[in-house]
Amino acid sequence: MAIKRTIETGSTLNAAQIPEDHKIENSLRPKRLKDYIGQKKIKESLDIYIEAAKGRGEPLDHLLFYGPPGLGKTTLAGIIAAEMGVGIRITSGPAIEKPGEMAAILNNLKENDVLFIDEIHRLNRQVEEVLYPAMEDYCIDIMIGKGPTARSIRLDLPKFTLIGATTRAGMLSAPLRDRFGMLHRMEFYDVDELEKIILQSAGVLGVKVDSEGAREMARRSRGTPRIANRILKRVRDYAEVRHDGSINREIAVTALDLMDVDRLGLDHTDRNLLVTMIEKFSGGPVGLDTIAAAIGEDAGTIEDVYEPYLIKNGLINRTPRGRVVTDEAYRHLGIALNLADKV
Repeated sequence: MAIKRTIETGSTLNAAQIPEDHKIENSLRPKRLKDYIGQKKIKESLDIYIEAAKGRGEPLDHLLFYGPPGLGKTTLAGIIAAEMGVGIRITSGPAIEKPGEMAAILNNLKENDVLFIDEIHRLNRQVEEVLYPAMEDYCIDIMIGKGPTARSIRLDLPKFTLIGATTRAGMLSAPLRDRFGMLHRMEFYDVDELEKIILQSAGVLGVKVDSEGAREMARRSRGTPRIANRILKRVRDYAEVRHDGSINREIAVTALDLMDVDRLGLDHTDRNLLVTMIEKFSGGPVGLDTIAAAIGEDAGTIEDVYEPYLIKNGLINRTPRGRVVTDEAYRHLGIALNLADKV
């Protein structure tokens, strides 16, 4: 059964960071652990570890945060540095191309500083090997000269805390992963937490939002604070142009429907993916690369950005033979379930 669907592209519900996010996230990010909403277990653990490290006058042990994009990994890194009262240096795996660049970054750190590496799974192997002695012994080995006269010099580094963030923990090499003292998986946020984040962000942005309007936006934010803040901005634009600037539930619903965001937080790309699997592949099983080719989307983007939320909401399943659309997806899309195709 064919249904009408929109296949235009957009980025409102894509949790990957876009240039617009840089302009607002710094102002909306909490600066202290007590102001951070969500990730309760991680917060409790960090509160203990930070107090213990400060009491001993030592740097915090190395941490790895992993999970889908937009859940607050960078924000937590900044909070840890603030709570420890130290500086933070922020970089990303793809930005460090040579071992010498990593050595220079490490050598310029101050005592107890935090080094945050986003997308740490994308470090190349030679750069990664510079980190091994740095993380364990706070030193790096540098080769001087070439050929028979070459010799290795070990340079001592200031003690520091490495915080890595990745959306694909499985791509980290075992030697690097084992050198992190703490590993924390970032979970999707529930509606109550996202409602608090939206109301907090609205206060910072000077937007008047009632609790029902905030809750409606929270329901459609895919469990992701970055998307919640992005939706808040778009609904604010609608409220300022078509109304008096304040946001209630009715205005939020109208604006979100205009943005083609449904009650589960699915956008046109999510629905296009599900409908394509149903119409072209009888609901699956179908391979990831085949889905990507069918909808014209990158396979990595589907796996990292779209698929986790669809699986979390029970709309698709992974099986040894490929991805399969669930009965819940048929119901949500209003498509009659053809039992013959499901056998």
